[in-house]
Amino acid sequence: MTEHRSGASSEAPSPDEQRDPSLLGLAGGGHVAYRFLPGRAPTVVFLCGYASEMSGTKARFLHRLCAGSGHAYLRFDYRGRGASSGRFEDGTIGSWTDDACSVIAAATRGPLVLVGSSMGGWIMLLVARRLPGRVRALVGVAPAPDFTEDGMGPGMSADERRTLAATGVVHVPSRYSDEPYPVTLRLIEDARERLQLRDRIPLDCPVRLIHGWLDEDVPWRTSLRLAARLRSGDVTVEIVGDGDHRLSRDADLARLARTLHGVLGVRGA
Repeated sequence: MTEHRSGASSEAPSPDEQRDPSLLGLAGGGHVAYRFLPGRAPTVVFLCGYASEMSGTKARFLHRLCAGSGHAYLRFDYRGRGASSGRFEDGTIGSWTDDACSVIAAATRGPLVLVGSSMGGWIMLLVARRLPGRVRALVGVAPAPDFTEDGMGPGMSADERRTLAATGVVHVPSRYSDEPYPVTLRLIEDARERLQLRDRIPLDCPVRLIHGWLDEDVPWRTSLRLAARLRSGDVTVEIVGDGDHRLSRDADLARLARTLHGVLGVRGA
């Protein structure tokens, strides 16, 4: 469910990242920060994971990939992360889905290919269900739909559950950061209204799922469960035998490139 919290890459910033991100003002106040690379359709939209940012390794890799293929590309920070306003603790699956749909509406036109990493794989499904006429394909990287119900909640200790019930928030240790990450009761309760793996998912576009066999955060079986729930007849699941949750090694990124080029129809993929 969680990727590296900082998401920062050691590579030199691209010309795009040397400029300030664009800011989309929200009706209720605040803003969502995003970066948009113009290009041809379909536009590739990256949806990052829990507590991650658009400066992460996969987000930046996809920028370079789309720049090379000439496709438009959109990435953004959820409210409460990166250059977006607000407190992360106030965010929910629903509000972050709203962020995604608002930025997509403001920055893009025409068909889309959504790439969702970890929690972004859940957001990806929700966005696709809102925009079925625009979404041409989905690519999930260690997708984590329903992680609040199936992983995060059951994984808490009795003390953590008591703290969550009493205060509305608990800080859970992260294997990717020295700092724990916050989990709120609001997040869990909102997520129960948006669970995807309990019923048929009415999406018919091509779906490609990549999952690491050694993923200690989201079991690889989650992708199999997701594939079984999708209505689409064009779904593939690729299990990476030595892959972890992040899937950010060079070989993993090359696999992501091949997969994305495949659904985009890029020659030589």
